[in-house]
Amino acid sequence: MADQNSDALSAGLVGRQLIEPGDFSVAELESIFELADQIIADPKTAGDWAKGRLMASLFYEPSTRTRFSFESAMMRLGGRVFGFDDPKTSSVSKGETLMDTAKIISCYADIAVIRHPKEGTAKLFAQSVPGMPVINAGDGGHEHPTQTLTDLLTIRHLLGSCDGHTIGLCGDLLFGRTIHSLVKTLNRWKGNRFIFISPKELRMPEYFLSMLPEGSYIETDSLDDVIGDLDILYMSRVQRERFVNEEEYIRLKDVYILDKKKMKKARQDMIVMHPLPRVNEIATEVDADPRAVYFKQAKFGMYVRMALISKLLGVGR
Repeated sequence: MADQNSDALSAGLVGRQLIEPGDFSVAELESIFELADQIIADPKTAGDWAKGRLMASLFYEPSTRTRFSFESAMMRLGGRVFGFDDPKTSSVSKGETLMDTAKIISCYADIAVIRHPKEGTAKLFAQSVPGMPVINAGDGGHEHPTQTLTDLLTIRHLLGSCDGHTIGLCGDLLFGRTIHSLVKTLNRWKGNRFIFISPKELRMPEYFLSMLPEGSYIETDSLDDVIGDLDILYMSRVQRERFVNEEEYIRLKDVYILDKKKMKKARQDMIVMHPLPRVNEIATEVDADPRAVYFKQAKFGMYVRMALISKLLGVGR
């Protein structure tokens, strides 16, 4: 019966689009993580799952980890990739609309990945090609669903489940789309508690806090005071590109720096995560600490994208 349920979930994901994590049920997300676990255990088994399939990689803003992660995921599945990482090299520079670009891409590709600086663009792109799997790789300050899947797989794989954790989220909580998506999605699992650590200028938006269950979070401006209570510390950089005022950015960018001294106050089983890139918020001396898992997290991102692509294309197990 369990295998039948798993098969039904897999069939239900074929041809779907992922614009925000809420597009998939918890059971569907767990089925993706289960497939990712299988790939992690033996990556070679997935080597020809997407043979003969093409992925369009459309990056309208700079990206290293996300773009490389998606492209390496598709290639490790045996598929191929085409696209751009600079819209000036596409017909956008000639005035082509996003909707027309989407329709043209659907003539050539089996699946498309899009990253764009404007919120809502991924949804608009997906609505233009309703029969094609489309994955949002980040749209402005709105959503970054596959980073959320990466974070959840990391937590699940290293801590055993996504339930019952105390998670500290530190740094830029105002503009942090990865943090917003993660908190919103972790709320769908049971027993998670959040500690929001930020200066008042970068605290969680009021509208976001109003959506959280009463008693599920606290706010503080002191990392030192709470680090010993955490199962997970999720660090984030202060995002220069989101600031209008350069002086304000300079004043806030180094408010929190995780170093060996702070790590001494943390539990031995705590894990430190970061969506990367980091700037100064985690000292390089922390990299050698076994609790620092952010580079593992980046690799898990490739594996979860392999699983996601496989599910949406209906290939593999």
